Amino acid sequence: MSSSASPLPPVAILGAGSMGGAILQGLVASGLAGGGVAVTNRTVAKAAPLAELDGVTSVALEDVPTGNRDAAAAADIVLIGVKPAMVPDLLREIAPALRPGTIVVSLAAGVTIATFQSILGAGIPVLRSMPNTPAVVGKAVTGLAAGATAGADDVDLVRRLFETVGVVVEVAEDRIDALSTISGSGPAYVFLLVEELTKAAIGKGFAGPEARIMAEQTFIGAAALLDATREDPAELRRRVTSPKGTTERAIAVLQAAHLDEVFAEATDAALARARELAAG
Repeated sequence: MSSSASPLPPVAILGAGSMGGAILQGLVASGLAGGGVAVTNRTVAKAAPLAELDGVTSVALEDVPTGNRDAAAAADIVLIGVKPAMVPDLLREIAPALRPGTIVVSLAAGVTIATFQSILGAGIPVLRSMPNTPAVVGKAVTGLAAGATAGADDVDLVRRLFETVGVVVEVAEDRIDALSTISGSGPAYVFLLVEELTKAAIGKGFAGPEARIMAEQTFIGAAALLDATREDPAELRRRVTSPKGTTERAIAVLQAAHLDEVFAEATDAALARARELAAG
């Protein structure tokens, strides 16, 4: 069995909300959760559905107040999926229970590796991740930054975990916020474009359901073509854009709107806000 197909060690996901839950689903579906997965949520209502997954121990903190510490103590990889403001208290709670060498991975936006290490100490490898919402369907882009205490083997294990829900891009921590403006916020940009193309179709007389199908499936089909061919998107665009044709006229209008500047300004705004959040 290759290292990429070998089972992962025991994993704990503390705060298995939307993102933690998506990663859990991918991990279980991959068949690599050989060491088992423990997940925690505050309520029985949130914990109960996850208990039905194969190999998953799902704990409701309202029933088992020590659930976070118990799960962390038994895991080799601990994912921190609670809201950013809750992270320091959770780290202080689990720190005494962690075994030396346990890998701790942040899913929390804006919380630095330095914050983790200041609470957990030098014996705990820490990585910071930035997955995006397509993790729910196994198509995530996850940015991954390693702290100084995380070795190559630690990074490899965490990369394999996130590859169960998509692709991984390793970056320095000071690039995580910039990455979030592209892949983290990026799905919202795509959804906005689908919204606007749908409105354009309605404006040309199509009924709402027809307009939505045309807009959505055009984006889905174009993305699938890009994925299947691995061609440069500019080349695929040129193939659709016949000289002096209708698409060329439309592209000219879009380019005249300076979309390059609009996207640069939008992602700059997102980056500024990310830095504001990181600063407190």
